[in-house]
Amino acid sequence: MTVPMTEFDALPLFTNLSHTQRAAIAGVSRIRTYESGARLFDEGGLADQCWIVLSGCVMVDAATQPRGRMGLQSIGPGELVGWSWLVQPYRWHFGATVVSPTRAAVIDTEALRQLAEEDPALGYQLSLILIEALLNRLRATRLRLLDLHQDTC
Repeated sequence: MTVPMTEFDALPLFTNLSHTQRAAIAGVSRIRTYESGARLFDEGGLADQCWIVLSGCVMVDAATQPRGRMGLQSIGPGELVGWSWLVQPYRWHFGATVVSPTRAAVIDTEALRQLAEEDPALGYQLSLILIEALLNRLRATRLRLLDLHQDTC
């Protein structure tokens, strides 16, 4: 099922995009639902899509030794999951698991990169959206590392 424009028009994430730009992204997206425990992607895997959570929650994690997967950041409604698709070699730097029933817009990132190349203004706005997501991930990772450090001292 493709993403209805009403869904994308309502997303604060896309506030700075024109209606035409949102429609173009909606055209390369589809709605999917996921049950708790579904694995969206693993570190090192091919980054060929990204998700905008419409409802539910996804946990971004990192593989650690000896603890296994360590949760780094909860991603909720209106937030982006996955930014590794923007930069070659298009491999995930983290993993992600659905932690509560989730409905998401899944975006074909190869098509999205093509849209950004054809419309540099869209590409610029997408870059800003992804930079914000990256900064949020760095903040969350930093806080998690501080928590871990306190646990071991």
